[in-house]
Amino acid sequence: MDDNRVWSFEESLWTADEAHYRELIDPECLMVVPQPPFVLGGEEAVKAVSQTPRWAEVVLSDRRVSRPQEGLIVIAYKAEAKRGEEVYVAHCTSTIRRIEHEVWRVVQHQQTPPLVAQAQKT
Repeated sequence: MDDNRVWSFEESLWTADEAHYRELIDPECLMVVPQPPFVLGGEEAVKAVSQTPRWAEVVLSDRRVSRPQEGLIVIAYKAEAKRGEEVYVAHCTSTIRRIEHEVWRVVQHQQTPPLVAQAQKT
């Protein structure tokens, strides 16, 4: 998967509908999100995040891509998402694994809002 496709794939997870989200998240995915219960796995992760309202738009900046082995992509970025007047900012990572030719699934995702990261410094 080239970099442009990686970023389109990731952006779609922020803005697409629940069916699209469920299609791209691996059933064994592990997630860390900034709200209780914080650590989610498997169907629990898919269900929890797929039931949250989608964002109307998202801008991904400070983008980094790593390909540690064939069929595995790790990305890190800053997300700025909007839905009406609501704005959400977080630093994120995702790991995407190739299942078969041109079929990719997220197996790991993490979000850290800036206030959480800043609080840990003090």
